[in-house]
Amino acid sequence: MRVLTDERRCVGADLGAWMAAGGGAGLERALADRGGIIPAIEAAGLRGLGGAGFATHRKWAAVAAQPGPGKWVICNGNEDEPGTFKDRFLLSRTPHQVIEGALVAALAVGAADIVLYINPREAAAVAVAREAVAQWEAHPLLARLAGALGEAPRLRVVTGSGLYIGGEETAAVASVMGGFPFPRLKPPFPAESGVGDAPTLVNNVETLAHAGHILAQGPEWYRGLGLGGAPGTKLFSLSGDVLRPGLHELPMGTTLRSLVFGHGGGVLAGRAFKAVFTGGPSNTLLTAADLDVPLDFDSLRARGSRLGTGAMIVVGEGTSILRKTAEYVAFFAANSCGQCPPCKIGTHQVSRILERVEAGAGRPGDLRALENLAGLLPGSGRCGLVDGAATVLASSLRTFRGEYERALGPSGQEDGQEDGQGDGQGDRLRGGGLRGGAP
Repeated sequence: MRVLTDERRCVGADLGAWMAAGGGAGLERALADRGGIIPAIEAAGLRGLGGAGFATHRKWAAVAAQPGPGKWVICNGNEDEPGTFKDRFLLSRTPHQVIEGALVAALAVGAADIVLYINPREAAAVAVAREAVAQWEAHPLLARLAGALGEAPRLRVVTGSGLYIGGEETAAVASVMGGFPFPRLKPPFPAESGVGDAPTLVNNVETLAHAGHILAQGPEWYRGLGLGGAPGTKLFSLSGDVLRPGLHELPMGTTLRSLVFGHGGGVLAGRAFKAVFTGGPSNTLLTAADLDVPLDFDSLRARGSRLGTGAMIVVGEGTSILRKTAEYVAFFAANSCGQCPPCKIGTHQVSRILERVEAGAGRPGDLRALENLAGLLPGSGRCGLVDGAATVLASSLRTFRGEYERALGPSGQEDGQEDGQGDGQGDRLRGGGLRGGAP
């Protein structure tokens, strides 16, 4: 069953059509039993669908437990990672279920300020969201929410910086406050100190879109949508060497084989399946040996991978993993905010070596340099950017080492650098406080 992508509910900014299709029922239930909201989310098993997979009810409960007024809800639609395009669909085609979910969350945690935080490059999503917010402001349900909260809720659309790093939750807080989206060290987490130092709930667009349906239909209904004990549905952004790319809403726990060969039509030009970048380009590669793995948080973690955003970038035989890895690491290098020297220097160093090796100009020691960097970089930044670059590098080296060795040739595989840093960056990385993040 499709929940988020039901065509009856993909009505753009038409609030009347959304209500006619069953919208508003979740918020009505939440208003009738405010104390039951978080227990319902917990019973449903909803987890963060923006990448981390953290239990949604725990985030909500943490903000709800903070005393006083002035709390915020940020609906994070910064979506900018290669291969991910689910949030822009929800915001442009069915924004009211996102807004309703955000209002349910606001009621649960006691927040009157609700922000739809959207990547400015998604102009259609921004325009539709603004029109949708204007329609909610005139709707009686919002007045009832004001009575429950003790003050009028303030819905607004805020466009971010357009930078990938702006999607990290503390960077989103900084951006909403009008600053540059620099991630900061945690704790404190936004649930304790977010916008204006007030408790702030930051949830992904897809996560919040599920909330109203859970309240309307009940946790048991939601759990029954998934397969093998995994609750609910998931939006999969399918792209790469696949016949039918696009957005597929499927039961959580659908196998990789079913996604690629059933819903995606198989690999382009009848080529053999080689691999898939799961959850976007920042996670561990899966291969043909993993085609029957269920696509859910726990099953992928057991395989040493992650569901992430649900982006699945398919690679067919004949496409170079080395080339794709070089492209993705270059993306991370270009999007490092520069706060943490190991991240800024390390990702650029990895990118330079990969480009050199892929171009056939590899040097002795390059393979060892890449292996060293893959081990040194994780945990050296304030956010997950450097970890993502290191993860995809380590995974490609481990799973497709032969591609690297063939690109290097016999002479390039000779290890002639004692410290393993192909062009002398080892001391700079260590001197930059590799384990300490930003100074």
